Order: sequence, then C-alpha cells, then structure tokens
Amino acid sequence: MISTKGRYALRVMIDLAEHDSGDFVPLTEIASRQQISLKYLEIILKILVKKKLLKGRRGKGGGYKLTRAPEEYNVCEILELTEGSLAAVACLEPDADECPRRSVCRTFNMWAQFDRLVHRFFENISLAELMVEPEAQLANLEALSAVALCSVQPKERKSKSSN
Repeated sequence: MISTKGRYALRVMIDLAEHDSGDFVPLTEIASRQQISLKYLEIILKILVKKKLLKGRRGKGGGYKLTRAPEEYNVCEILELTEGSLAAVACLEPDADECPRRSVCRTFNMWAQFDRLVHRFFENISLAELMVEPEAQLANLEALSAVALCSVQPKERKSKSSN
C-alpha cells in the first residue's frame, strides 16, 4: 500500500510543476494549496531535495522548484524515493538475499510478475501526464494498465486433465 508520504510527494511534485514560473515556490503556498501540514511537508521535501528531484532555497525568495521538466519524472522514481521499495514481498526487495526456498517456491514467479507489472505501470506515467484533469487522465491510465498487463506474459496454463 502506498502511504500518505508517497501520495503527498506526488501531489507536491504536481503542484510545483503546475506553478512553475521559474521562481522558487514558497513552502507555505504549497502547504496551503495541498492542505498538508508544514511539518510533514518539510519531511517530504527534504527527501526530494536530497535526491535532487527538487531544488530548495532558504530565506527571502526561497522555496522549492523542480530540477527537470515534468516529462522527465516518472511516478515510480518519486514513489520509490518516498516509500522505499515497491516490492510486494521481501524476497523481491532490491538488496534481498536469495531465498533458500526460491527453487521450490510455488509463489515466487507470481510475485515477480506482479512486481514487474507494478513497476512498468508506474514507470510509464510521467509527472506531466498527471498535470491534466482527472477525466482526461482516465483513458491514458487505462491504456497504460493494458500495456503493463500485456507486457507481463503469463505462461500457458495447463488444464487439470493434463496434470
């Protein structure tokens, strides 16, 4: 499940993209528009600045702005920075040790396919695509879902009689 940190990070990135005038956007403006507490927003922004998705400036004229064009960000990178791994099970975490049961695990391939599906879906959604009105997004997101599903090729199923 995606936490509020990941969801709010996406909202903040969209907000900054939509209010990009070349200047830094003050923290208080972002917090007000997105209805996120300043304290929680600072935690999220600190992560995004540290990983160079945003640039921050203190003092008068300070605030935050994107370091790249909205088309150059994808949802997966934003979520992975704020959420950590999106893996559904521990054995698929990026730094996981090989599971001693992997060769006999009846569910590993299912989880691996699910992991690829989730990553492909989120990797193919840019920040720019989220800047459109929700009604306009729907058709595009449905198409992305279909593409993600098609790219994860299921194995041919055996019928019960052939077992």
